[in-house]
Formats: sequence, structure tokens, C-alpha cells
Amino acid sequence: MDKHKETVKIPKSYKKIYSFPEFYKALYWGMRTISALRNNRKTKEIDKNFIERIMLSVTEVNGCPVCSYGHTKWALEQGMSNKEIDLLLGGSAESVPRDQLVAVLFSQHYADTRGKPGMETWQRVVDVYGKSKALIILGATRAIMIGNIWGIAYSSFSNRLKRKPSGKTRLFYELGIMVSIIPLLPTALIHAKISRMRGKDVITFLNIQN
Repeated sequence: MDKHKETVKIPKSYKKIYSFPEFYKALYWGMRTISALRNNRKTKEIDKNFIERIMLSVTEVNGCPVCSYGHTKWALEQGMSNKEIDLLLGGSAESVPRDQLVAVLFSQHYADTRGKPGMETWQRVVDVYGKSKALIILGATRAIMIGNIWGIAYSSFSNRLKRKPSGKTRLFYELGIMVSIIPLLPTALIHAKISRMRGKDVITFLNIQN
């Protein structure tokens, strides 16, 4: 048996199911901030464990089993403790380092509002970390949102093949999300580039249309 399954409790529920339009929006917004996340690999403004705390926290809100397992494995390999991972996957920020708490809480809020956070929560992230780090935090949050939406569909489909359907999604939905990323991702990338050239905001807020 895999040691990661033995030591860390992996959630198996699907807490949020996203529509096809929401999946496209997640892809679009992810492409708006992908460069910040990519540049962080070189600049290392935010370390890997910080990124993993964000991703585990968002995954807990959405309830993606395959992402929970994958990011748990990576976090363990990077030296994060079993206790901290269990707390994060249980929705608790108790073990998060104080200097990372604002970012983790923002990421949870972003997922909980399905990508439409309150303006004041984003401003708090910018005030605490500065614009450059804030964009990396936003990029990491959005990247795992994409992974969660796709991963929930994939997990549901895999369980269906094992004759254990989740009961929360239909076969059409599962296959649709899994396959639609092929045409939607390049479309979202082009859309994001056009928005950037036109100077559109990199984030929109709850109750504010974009």
C-alpha cells in the first residue's frame, strides 16, 4: 500500500461541481496570471511549500480527490509534515506559518466564491505581500482551481468505471470537462493575451461584472 495513503487522510467527496462556462472562466483567469507563477520558478519569491499550502487549501474547498492525493505526495516529498497536510485537507489553517496565513485564507475565499473574491480580501493580499508576490499567489490559486475542476470530472469518471459513480455528476459532464480542455485551453490563452493587450484588469470581484 502507498505510504502516502497510510499516513494522510485523502478526502473523497466532491464539494463543488463547476459548470462548463465556469471551467472556461477558470482557464481564462488562469492564463491571465500563468506568467507570474512561471516566473516564480526562476525568482523564487515564494517557496514551494508556500505554493503547496495554497494548493492544498484550495483543493480542500473544492474537494478534488485526485488533486488531494497528488499534492499531498508532492508536499510530503518537499518535507511538509503529515499533521500539517491533514489539517490543511481538513480545512484548518492552524499550522500555516503566520507570514503565509493571509495568502492561504485568500485562496480559500477565492475557491469558496468560485473565483469571485471580495475586493477587500484581494487588497489585503496586495498590502501584505506587494503586487509581485500577490500575483504569484493569485496564479497558484487559479492554477489549482483549473486542476480541481478537471480533476473532479476525472475522479468521477474513474469511479464510474469502477462501478462507483459519485452521484453528483453525469457521464456527459465528466467526459465533456475532460475533453473540452483541448480546445478551450488555447482559446483561453488567446483570450487572455487579447485582454492583456487591451489593459483589462487581472482580477474581477464579487458583484462586479467584467
